[in-house]
Amino acid sequence: MAARAVTLPFPFPADQYRYGTNVEAAPRFVPTEAGGWGSRIIDIDGDYQQEIAERGRILQHDPSRCQTLPHMRPAVWDTITMLLPILAAEYPDVMAYTREGSHCTWSNDLLGLQLEFTVGDDSTLGVDPLEFISGQIQDDIALLDEREGALWLDAGVVTFAADWCLGFDVGMRFAEIHGPVPRVSAERIVSRAEQFLMHLQPGEKYRRTNWSMTVDRRLDTSTDVYPEWGRDRRLVEDDPNFAERMHLRVEVQHLIRLPTSGAILFLVRTYLISLAEIATVPAWRERVGRVLEELPEDMADYKGLTRFRHQAAAWLLAP
Repeated sequence: MAARAVTLPFPFPADQYRYGTNVEAAPRFVPTEAGGWGSRIIDIDGDYQQEIAERGRILQHDPSRCQTLPHMRPAVWDTITMLLPILAAEYPDVMAYTREGSHCTWSNDLLGLQLEFTVGDDSTLGVDPLEFISGQIQDDIALLDEREGALWLDAGVVTFAADWCLGFDVGMRFAEIHGPVPRVSAERIVSRAEQFLMHLQPGEKYRRTNWSMTVDRRLDTSTDVYPEWGRDRRLVEDDPNFAERMHLRVEVQHLIRLPTSGAILFLVRTYLISLAEIATVPAWRERVGRVLEELPEDMADYKGLTRFRHQAAAWLLAP
């Protein structure tokens, strides 16, 4: 069995997939045919240092991947003061957090970091506050403000996007962002999800999964850099290493109402596993093959799977 399969949040409970809210309370351990996942809010694995370094490289090259509208500064600090204690509680051997009034200390042995800072004082962090907290976790971060009876994406750090762009979406309504997704408007999935989020109470934590497919172990498939990865979708079909290069991309999205600012925090943690690795778990090999084979054309097209999904299904289902 492939090592990555052991902790993969396998996203398919059935042989077909349709859009839905699929929201559940978090954290909660979920057993799978390969192992299990979900016992922590923040998942740190063997790719931690590599992915943190990759986020830093992307932000240095393109600072627009980190954006905070001025009124969201309190929500960013709310994110910091909520996530650091969670990290310290979940990984006490390598992380520690203390707070006395506004004075905080933070240590992260995985990154060799020792820091004292003052809540609300950006200068004490040495970097943009949202960039700082995104440098401690493998998740992308989005912050939604609630006003005018709707949610608005008003801040975020998104370096590992799946075919979208934070710079384009920041400042937009939740419903507008999801407008291009097929079926979700007609089936009122987006409106129900927005109402659910707006009814979250401070400190409540929920999660959902989403999925797509990516060529190679590339986390950054933002539309910002489409020229760097778009051509791979066309060329991978003829690659003799198709099963090693084609990856299932799974997102675990945590949804949290921040306790002080009242903003909604989205954490998006992305996992990649190749078809070849999936095939080491027989139940997954058949399940993923059936899902890809049955997926409606409009959904396959939106997810960018049209070129290769039948080839992937045939490989997985081959006797």
